[in-house]
Amino acid sequence: QVQLAESGGGSVQAGGSLRLSCANGDSDYCMAWFRQAPGKQREGVASLDRYGTPKYADSVKGRFTISRDNVEKTLFLNMKSLNPEDTAHYYCAQRWAYYCNFDPTSFGNWGQGTQVTVSS
Repeated sequence: QVQLAESGGGSVQAGGSLRLSCANGDSDYCMAWFRQAPGKQREGVASLDRYGTPKYADSVKGRFTISRDNVEKTLFLNMKSLNPEDTAHYYCAQRWAYYCNFDPTSFGNWGQGTQVTVSS
């Protein structure tokens, strides 16, 4: 399977914005962003199913936007109003199903991730 490749992470101050990208995704299936902070479980952040329906974790609703470019096979995560609780390693993931959930065990392809650090 094709390796997913994330980019766009970095360090920002609280209130700032970042845009993450994930290359090589297959828009015919569910794609999602997860994150994992030190000492915490990996959690789903946002997903986009085959039909373009987004879902968000409650903690990021209204601040994060997931989108994709089907031609470029790229998934995006636009993040604004970042706060220190958003600090984590962010992963792009592919689920071989049309619809999405936030169960990481149901995703079969993962990128290496990109670090997002938000300082207060």
